[in-house]
Amino acid sequence: MTLPRLALVGAGNMGEALLKGLLDHGVTTPQQVAAAEKVPSRAADVARRYGISVVASVRDACRGAGLVLLAVKPQDVDPALAELSDWEPTALLISICAGVTLERLARGLPAGAAVVRVMPNAPALAGCAASVYCANEHVTPAQRDVVATLLSAVGEAHAVEKESLLDAVTGLSGSGPAYAYVFLEALADAGVLMGLPRELSRALARQTLLGAACMARDAGAHTAELKDRVASPGGTTIAGLRELELRGFRGAVIEAVRAAALRSKELGG
Repeated sequence: MTLPRLALVGAGNMGEALLKGLLDHGVTTPQQVAAAEKVPSRAADVARRYGISVVASVRDACRGAGLVLLAVKPQDVDPALAELSDWEPTALLISICAGVTLERLARGLPAGAAVVRVMPNAPALAGCAASVYCANEHVTPAQRDVVATLLSAVGEAHAVEKESLLDAVTGLSGSGPAYAYVFLEALADAGVLMGLPRELSRALARQTLLGAACMARDAGAHTAELKDRVASPGGTTIAGLRELELRGFRGAVIEAVRAAALRSKELGG
């Protein structure tokens, strides 16, 4: 699928990650993309790196676009929407702005506008995102396909029908990379404690977590079964698992996701 003309409003890290994924996968071309970026040095850098047109005006970037990707800070959403007075009736707005609801986005556009809210996560920068989106009632099946194509360029894409579920998504996949980084750091520190050189310990921790995730994705088995395959009777792994259970590892992870989801709900009003 080739995307309609794309306007990228905000060329920060996440907006750039999506742009790079789309160009790398041949879903669009530099000639079909215009970006609005108010920081001159950033605008020049993105224009040079990707060969796209980058302007300061949101209105100029979005003129004639069939797809507008809103990737600004939450406090900049309303001013950006105010510049979209020439909104095309068939255009689609996709927002990756944290905590900004579908209702708030639609309020800034003409009645009947098609709007999608997306919760991506930081691994989009590595092409390994877990993105979840929710569409309003004006989004057509064909436009949903456009959203799936766009998000799949930087990882996995999933849809939910209830917007309230995006708070749980934020707590799990939005904040989850940080939990994984803490776990990676702890694994590496533990290896150093037991005598491994620091760089080797870090490399082993990274590849171990990556390999486990790949197996969980590809093996076609429940993670409990995969865990049992590693934990042989009376062996080293089951001894380590016992310590994790005694120290409340599962409960701590669950509570971390819960706390982040509740905070997301608070921030979203």
